[in-house]
Amino acid sequence: MYIKCTDKELLILKKIAAAAEELQVPCYLIGGFVRDKIIGRNTKDIDIVCIGDGIALAHRVAEKFSPVSSVSFFKNFGTAQIVIEDIEIEFVGARKESYSQDSRKPEVEIGTLEDDQNRRDFTINALAISLNKENFGELIDPFGGIKDIERKNIQTPLAPAQTFSDDPLRMMRAIRFATQLNFTIEEKTFAAITDNANRIKIVSKERIADELNKILLCKKPSIGFDLLYKSGLLKIIFPQMVDLAGAEYIDGKGHKDNFYHTLQVVDNICEKTDDLWLRWAAVLHDIAKPVTKKFEEGHGWTFHGHEVVGGRMVPKIFTQLKLPQNDKMKFVRKMVELHLRPISLTKENITDAAIRRLLFDAGEDIDSLMTLCEADITSKNKQKVQRFLDNFEMVRKRCLEVEESDKLRNWQPPITGELIMETFKLTPGRLVGDIKTAIREAILDGVIPNDYDAAYAFMVKKATELGVIGSKL
Repeated sequence: MYIKCTDKELLILKKIAAAAEELQVPCYLIGGFVRDKIIGRNTKDIDIVCIGDGIALAHRVAEKFSPVSSVSFFKNFGTAQIVIEDIEIEFVGARKESYSQDSRKPEVEIGTLEDDQNRRDFTINALAISLNKENFGELIDPFGGIKDIERKNIQTPLAPAQTFSDDPLRMMRAIRFATQLNFTIEEKTFAAITDNANRIKIVSKERIADELNKILLCKKPSIGFDLLYKSGLLKIIFPQMVDLAGAEYIDGKGHKDNFYHTLQVVDNICEKTDDLWLRWAAVLHDIAKPVTKKFEEGHGWTFHGHEVVGGRMVPKIFTQLKLPQNDKMKFVRKMVELHLRPISLTKENITDAAIRRLLFDAGEDIDSLMTLCEADITSKNKQKVQRFLDNFEMVRKRCLEVEESDKLRNWQPPITGELIMETFKLTPGRLVGDIKTAIREAILDGVIPNDYDAAYAFMVKKATELGVIGSKL
């Protein structure tokens, strides 16, 4: 066997080979599994291509396991899948493809192994290994995929312009693989991406979002976003991020390039968390700086309110990119809106009231917010960075101290609107809200402790001040 497999993987491959021999169908291990085994990456997906009926082969393979594996198949696409423990195996008949100008969905014909390798996106994904009796384990590498792996090189098997015009999503896949594998996109291949960037418009936003998420989940997403930017793809799929790029100077005063600052923040946060949505918060934390940028005489460039404006932009961007409109979006919006708060606390004498308000507003997401804020320190001055980190550590300690005494992280008001209405025989309205808000503010300002008795007494006092009539007290 050209690649090194585990005993379980080898057993599965031998059963596939036996089933294929019974059906007299030549079959091959192909694509990502071969690539990842050669590179040394963990992989749980096995792709099998056969010269014949892939669905029939899947059913015959399934019968060789006890209990018999269930087969998921899609007759229109000629594909089938079975799962053996934690390994997913996909079967397809070899095919050749042709494309129309306005669609990335190909016309499919039955083909040979050569046809199937020709249709693959990159040389490193066109590698095949025979599972046939006469040459089991032999590598079939018509496009030099092994050399490209050794050179850490991404290029297409056939002419790159045609490859990307046929299926424009391959342009994003090239950038995603470059990011995941830390490979370089070959010069002519990257030039073809630039030349065909506008073709990305025929790809569904859902597929684009999927590739963006995969790039963002890489160890160093800045590689991918920089390539998206330089290729022109980012301007088409996410223009608000491109607007961050560049620095403007007036009277010798300039601001930092907020695009590359954002990429550094994203890389920083990726060292601390695998949370996709916190990584999206890093991408979007300064997204409103271009629209809030002003030059003030004697002071320089300002971005007043960019956190508030940025928060309002988050739902629109999530809709535009076809990202989920749910609690994930609300979390990202909260992070964007609050990302300056902990930083401001490092620049002043911290009061308990300020800490309480931060804990109240951040709630259970306070730790995520602090992680984002620490990632936002991108100065090249190491002493400045350390000073900020020390200040953040102080804020963390104060948060823990106040949280321990006031229990505000997942704060629920000790006095509810229902209780206010019941006590004073009120109907829903502004007066109930005013009393409830006054209680909350008194707790956050430290006027009263966060407990029922103190809040109840304050409620009565506030109701009296407001001239509430009909109290039964």
